[in-house]
Amino acid sequence: MQVFFQTIIGGISLGAVYALVALGFSLVYRTMGLVNFAHGNVVTVGAYLASTFYLTTKLPFALAMLVAIAVTAAIGLVIERVLRPLENRDFDLMLIGTIGFGIVLDALVIMIWGATGRAVPSPVPAAPIELFGLRIRTYDLVVLAIAAVATVLLVLFLSRTKRGAAMQAVAMDHEAATAVGIHVGRSNAIAFMIGAGLAALAGGLVGPLLYVNPALGGALGIKGFAAAILGGFGSIPGAIVGGLAIGVLDSFAAGHFQGYSELVTFLVFTVIIMIRPTGVFGERTVNRA
Repeated sequence: MQVFFQTIIGGISLGAVYALVALGFSLVYRTMGLVNFAHGNVVTVGAYLASTFYLTTKLPFALAMLVAIAVTAAIGLVIERVLRPLENRDFDLMLIGTIGFGIVLDALVIMIWGATGRAVPSPVPAAPIELFGLRIRTYDLVVLAIAAVATVLLVLFLSRTKRGAAMQAVAMDHEAATAVGIHVGRSNAIAFMIGAGLAALAGGLVGPLLYVNPALGGALGIKGFAAAILGGFGSIPGAIVGGLAIGVLDSFAAGHFQGYSELVTFLVFTVIIMIRPTGVFGERTVNRA
């Protein structure tokens, strides 16, 4: 039983990171109806930026994270601005455009930082906490706390601010939002900016947990994408639940199926989606004659 709970604790911290990635996917999708396939690559950029500012520039970890978030948010704005002429005209080209941006970002990462990775030491040097025979890394608690705060701030922004309400309106009905004077392009830009910032936050937080390398964003992007689908694509609560579920599932698979953990994780994910195609919080569409 102790091993069971220890595995859950280990999975939750990574699950929080997956949830942040899933939130970025879901936010852009619910606002624009677009899957941003460059999202995982932005995670990689955020991880490298945060590690560079922390290790090379010697900024405090929190400040390094904030600078990385600001830079990647700007990258998100650039991506949206380039894609804006295609909005509501050629959806397929927009999807291809996000893939192209992902390839460009991957190439830039290798050009700037090289193909080798780097290990990021934990910014919290405190020893693990012993609780009921369980060992909880202090940094895991930091990750959970930051992810929780980011999620609460996002929910408050969407539900309590005029700009957030405008984004919600665009998500529900693009044409009606335009008719009442909402600047759709600005709402889409903010969605891309926040999504990219969440990607950088996830990349920066996962650095001390995993090894930062050019393939990091691909792995996190796939699992974040799976988490968004599992929770119900476009659902904010679904992204959180899906991320935590994928994290715990991944942890159990790594502990019991070493070498095949990825395969087992996605097999279980596939079975769940076959049973519930719309995800946990997705709505089923009923066709009536």
